[in-house]
Amino acid sequence: MAAIPLLTVREAIQRAFIEDLGDAGDITSDACIPEAATATAVIAPRKNGVLAGLSVAAEAFLTIDPKLDVQPLAADTDNAQARVAVLSVSGSARSILMGERVALNFLSHMSGIATATAALVAETAGSKARIACTRKTTPGLRAFEKYAVRCGGGSNHRFGLYDAVMIKDNHIAAAGDIAKAIDGARAKVGHTVSIEVEVDTIDQLVEALAAKPDIVLLDNMSTDDLRQAVDITNGAAILEASGNVTVETVAAIAATGVDVISSGWITHSAPVLDLGLDFK
Repeated sequence: MAAIPLLTVREAIQRAFIEDLGDAGDITSDACIPEAATATAVIAPRKNGVLAGLSVAAEAFLTIDPKLDVQPLAADTDNAQARVAVLSVSGSARSILMGERVALNFLSHMSGIATATAALVAETAGSKARIACTRKTTPGLRAFEKYAVRCGGGSNHRFGLYDAVMIKDNHIAAAGDIAKAIDGARAKVGHTVSIEVEVDTIDQLVEALAAKPDIVLLDNMSTDDLRQAVDITNGAAILEASGNVTVETVAAIAATGVDVISSGWITHSAPVLDLGLDFK
């Protein structure tokens, strides 16, 4: 699984510390803790979940103080158990506390996404459907959130407007109709870029298939309509179902035979995995 580029990680961590430390730094630790004081701390989840972002958390501590000894005790994609340590850090007590919140924010947020994704993946076991994320991500954190989806066993949709064609209702309205939008995209981007079109009725699906897109997104369709769409398409395009995807509904959606189920919830609304740092 491809890691997040180190330059991207370091840039995000620097922004986070600028936000957290301001111009004065950690005035509480500086006031309360002797400069020479050392400590060992461990990070552990307070409930079970899937881990993502351990290397980001480690990089946060090392950004504050390269002399800290940071030791991962687990790996991304692991199923972490409540109260079992996943990372230890030793060295300057001030440095550990200065890095604590930024490290935990990244690790908790990313692990929450991985845990939410894994829940959807588990519900679709035995089907051919893959769980995918969308572009509904936190500005500046897309690479982190999409990596976390992969840690949870999901797949990534396009990363931005630049790497795939996704023709939605507003594009169709501006172009004139579905065929014009697809034909225009194909003429512009060439054969190496996938073309996806969004439809929300069976009639639109039939119209879209006549223009031969690579992927059709079936938006907010009932399971009955999804099954009909699978029969009509008969393998002529990849079918992606989206809308109303929850842990309660995803198994029924997967059972219709669609190829991909995309969810914005796993990135924009997944609850964090609660992790804490405690001195030994």
